[in-house]
Amino acid sequence: MSEEADGRPGVPRGERGATAVTDQVVAKIAARVAREALSRFAESAGHVPPGRRTPRVNTSVRRAPERTGAARDADSAAGRQALLGEARLHITVELGYPSDIGAQCAAVRREVTERIRAWAGMEVSDLAVSVGRLHSAHTRDTDRERVT
Repeated sequence: MSEEADGRPGVPRGERGATAVTDQVVAKIAARVAREALSRFAESAGHVPPGRRTPRVNTSVRRAPERTGAARDADSAAGRQALLGEARLHITVELGYPSDIGAQCAAVRREVTERIRAWAGMEVSDLAVSVGRLHSAHTRDTDRERVT
């Protein structure tokens, strides 16, 4: 098909544009996925106040290097999806106590890694999950006081 027939200007395919995913988009995806992963743990979710259930995410995105036409053709011939870059994430969550903290953090790591790759087309090179605060049923009413 010629360029005139399909209505596209005479700009080569590799110079037409690129898809870029910003840090904020990756952070929003990660926060949503982490919240969904934690919501499956009923014993923990009940203790965390509603305003504190959204994890805080710090992210750094590095775009993928430009690939030559030969590299793009090799990837498409092999059936591989082109990655748009690499993301480094630090997610801080607040969890209920007592609960299985390790299982919750592992679920967040697993699901965020899978969905960032699927939704944003990025590889997660580094993902740290930290617990910023534990909420107990005993301290639910007293936000600042400590139980002794």
